[in-house]
Amino acid sequence: MTATLSGIRREYAAAGDRPRSPREPLLVEDIKLLVETARDRCKGWADEVHERRDSAILLLGFAGAFRRSELSELACGDVSVHRHDGLHVRMRKSKTDQEGRGTVKALPYTDSHVTCPPCAYVRWIQVVAAFNIGGRPSVIRLLRKRDLFGSHVCREGVPRTAARSPLFRAVAKNGNLGVKPLSGAAIHQTIRRRAEHADYDPTALAKLGGHSLRAGFVTQGTRNGADGPAIARQTGHASLDSVEVYRREYAPLVATLSVRSGCDLRTGRNCARYHCATLVLSETPCRLKPPTPFPVNACTHRNIVHLSKPA
Repeated sequence: MTATLSGIRREYAAAGDRPRSPREPLLVEDIKLLVETARDRCKGWADEVHERRDSAILLLGFAGAFRRSELSELACGDVSVHRHDGLHVRMRKSKTDQEGRGTVKALPYTDSHVTCPPCAYVRWIQVVAAFNIGGRPSVIRLLRKRDLFGSHVCREGVPRTAARSPLFRAVAKNGNLGVKPLSGAAIHQTIRRRAEHADYDPTALAKLGGHSLRAGFVTQGTRNGADGPAIARQTGHASLDSVEVYRREYAPLVATLSVRSGCDLRTGRNCARYHCATLVLSETPCRLKPPTPFPVNACTHRNIVHLSKPA
């Protein structure tokens, strides 16, 4: 069967007829723009309910390299705040784990509260818990007495929620939360809507979707110098071949000899840009700098993937 399907794919590829519609990746700067735009557009408490949910989808989806179906299936009991690691997200099953052996992904704290996945989670779970206790009036009281989001809230504690209730839910225009999980299609539309609010042009919008967060994680990690196994550990890919598809598609320059040798062709200087980082959304440049100039593989921190602006 495998050989037959492989032959069919080769025939389609040879004829140029194999359909492909890959989603464009959203990188760190894109995620920041979408989140900041969502927060700037808030005009009332109902807008803030939408913003808190959408920011959590964007930041958790990116930092965890989740598929949209995985985000949709998350329950409140699957996520916990760890005092050292950030968020621990238990995946009960996935596309590559149909037997449900389960795994845990860590989504770390960041220097900036703006792009901190644990902060985004805490802000959203506060709304979920308030709604579960007292419905819409309880959510209104929560949001009207809260201070502006100007610093980290991830150390403030997490309210209790029903472990099996869905984490991400539909939100009506009046701020009411649904009881059923948000569908993968709705997550897809959420990402496009937030990109539209950030003034992405129609051509770019048509290429974005639910998979843009996962593709963005792999692409950003590749550009920042992460190796395939380090990326695959977070994405859950069973084969490194799948990671290589992203690397060839969205970060072709990284694989070239000029970049691997540490030479930036635009400046002619040695550059640490593609060497190290830890899979976090941080605005602080990586402090683990290799010597300058440095030989290939001089950096001893190659397995760290720092998703921030290069030093």
